[in-house]
Amino acid sequence: MRPYTASGGRTRPAIALDLLSLVSATGVRPSTPLGAEHILALRLCAGAPAVTVAEVAGQLRLPAGVVKVLLSDLMEHGAVMAQAPRFPGGAAGSFAADDQTLLRAVLDGLRKRL
Repeated sequence: MRPYTASGGRTRPAIALDLLSLVSATGVRPSTPLGAEHILALRLCAGAPAVTVAEVAGQLRLPAGVVKVLLSDLMEHGAVMAQAPRFPGGAAGSFAADDQTLLRAVLDGLRKRL
């Protein structure tokens, strides 16, 4: 199936999401039927305390733009919520490479995946 089929041909999400936004399930079930990709994305979000948009895209093997549309749909239904990424120092991309807390978290995440 072509990726744009999963998003109903839409290329832009109704709610802006960053690739590093943390998404988590709320426990609310959508009131309208959703497609298979929506359900898979919701399961991924429910299976962990929080996942990034990039992780969902990787797990579903769909382009990030399509996944942003799917997650945006789920947010509109109240099924998931997203938290904007936070970077040490306050500005995106302006963190110090020697921030041990961040580096340890990345290392721990990689170890869990491998």
